[in-house]
Amino acid sequence: MSEQSRGTGRIRGTGARRRKPSHRRRVKTVVAWTAAGVVVLGGSGLAYAYFALDGNLKGVDINAALGTDRPDDVDDGSEDILVLGSDSRSGANSAYGRDEGTARSDTAMVVHVNRGHRAADIVSVPRDTLVDRPACTDPDTGRVTPAATDAMFNSAYQAGGPACAVKTVEAMSGIRMDHYVEVDFTGFKKLVDQLGGVGITTDEVIDDPSSHLRLAPGTHTLDGEQALGLVRTRKSVGDGSDLGRIQLQQAFVKALMEQVKSVGVLTSPAKLFGIANAATKALTTDTDLASVTKLTGFANGLKGLAAKNVDMVTLPVQYDPADPNRVIPLEKDAQAVWKALRADTAIPASATAASAGDKGAAGTLVR
Repeated sequence: MSEQSRGTGRIRGTGARRRKPSHRRRVKTVVAWTAAGVVVLGGSGLAYAYFALDGNLKGVDINAALGTDRPDDVDDGSEDILVLGSDSRSGANSAYGRDEGTARSDTAMVVHVNRGHRAADIVSVPRDTLVDRPACTDPDTGRVTPAATDAMFNSAYQAGGPACAVKTVEAMSGIRMDHYVEVDFTGFKKLVDQLGGVGITTDEVIDDPSSHLRLAPGTHTLDGEQALGLVRTRKSVGDGSDLGRIQLQQAFVKALMEQVKSVGVLTSPAKLFGIANAATKALTTDTDLASVTKLTGFANGLKGLAAKNVDMVTLPVQYDPADPNRVIPLEKDAQAVWKALRADTAIPASATAASAGDKGAAGTLVR
């Protein structure tokens, strides 16, 4: 079939992947949140801080849920993490509207940290991507959702929670995810506020009634509410699609990384504890990461990683001819991206040249 046909939307699992000691990881939001959650312990050395932060973390046993039917566990020193932003409107998130009682993965990034931990590639997966979703089991009810073709990517979380999201990504990429990190709306806001805001520069007006964000051209320090508005902004930037929103998210991630690094070890222990407290409350991780000790090891391993060494791309896609609100992976190009991650090499520019992603005005609005 040609890449213009519906069938090209299928990305089949191939190849092998790694796992590595489960003693460190995360990025995107990843570098941001775990790095913050660590520093306070080194800075204060207070036992109560350790126990308070450790109790904040929530863990999901991905390994037990998925069993052995996964890509190979290859230990080459690199690490792969699935980072999701949950769009659940339950609890404190209800201020952002209603849902149907279940969450979906509003934001999804596959983070590949290279074996030297001095560079990383981040592949954003559009939530509206049509994929082959494997059969998944709801962790709360035990109900099995059958496998589906042409299912929206973000429906995997709804079908079977974090484990189903991981299973879907592994089937698409042929890469075993070493870790899973999820962040919710409210936790994201509180973390940005604890950091003292995040600085960005906008080249044009951003005015999005849906995300309640209005920014004039110029330099801004976004508070938590504004930052959340920025990463949710869609209709008023680019072509109004999720692809434009992804570009804003990628720009904000780099700004967030720089802000976290600027906090530094000389900041007051009280401020550092506030940052770490917000960070650990914001996260749900796989059980191998769900302790401050393990997050500390991960953050220490990423000290040499700077935003300038992080390459961000969107999974190569085209708009679905049958529905412009959906996108279909370009199979050959998408496999080139996953192959580069599996080989721990740079993603070739040719892999994203024909993609509808990483294009348009949205990518130039924020820096």
